[in-house]
Amino acid sequence: MNVLRAGLTIILSTVGIAQAQPHEQQEADATAGQQKAQTCAACHGQAGISPAEVFPHLAGQQMSYLAKQIMDIRDETRVVPQMMGMVDGFSDQDAWDVAAYYAGQEANLGQASDEDAEQLARGEALYRAGDRTLGIPACSACHTPTGVGIGSAVYPALAGQHPAYTQAALRAFASGERANDPSGSMSDIAAKLSEDDRQALANYLFGLY
Repeated sequence: MNVLRAGLTIILSTVGIAQAQPHEQQEADATAGQQKAQTCAACHGQAGISPAEVFPHLAGQQMSYLAKQIMDIRDETRVVPQMMGMVDGFSDQDAWDVAAYYAGQEANLGQASDEDAEQLARGEALYRAGDRTLGIPACSACHTPTGVGIGSAVYPALAGQHPAYTQAALRAFASGERANDPSGSMSDIAAKLSEDDRQALANYLFGLY
């Protein structure tokens, strides 16, 4: 029975990846992207390391994922109030160029808090194994064991991200406020997480590398 469950998990994970279709990738110019990213620096940092917890780090992010987010925000498929008007004039090429620039920057390295050993262990368990009793799959299946994501499936890097931002993203998926993930599974998964679980995951991910 355990073998059967494992087989089904692998099949479903494979189907999810196969269904995740990115925007058609274009040739990207990271040098041009650096120039176009100047307006992003105030919130996301000059090299993509954000000085404020409410804004995500972009450095080292998967290029396909970041380009998709820029285009989704531009097209209002994903609504981010703080980004209103910021990328309205971006072409698809601009999105790919900016994404290429940030993808080539050194990702942030954080340090998970170990003050609450039980919380840290819960975060690691959720990320690496999920929670079968709650119907939550392992996060690492899509985001990789080291949290760098899978570019071909448009699955983002999560490692080193601000915990506050990660928690906010999970809440947005859980509430349905955000539903632009390529596989369409994040809303269901996030809704099954308690607030304590979101906090535990966010803390663990901050120190993952």
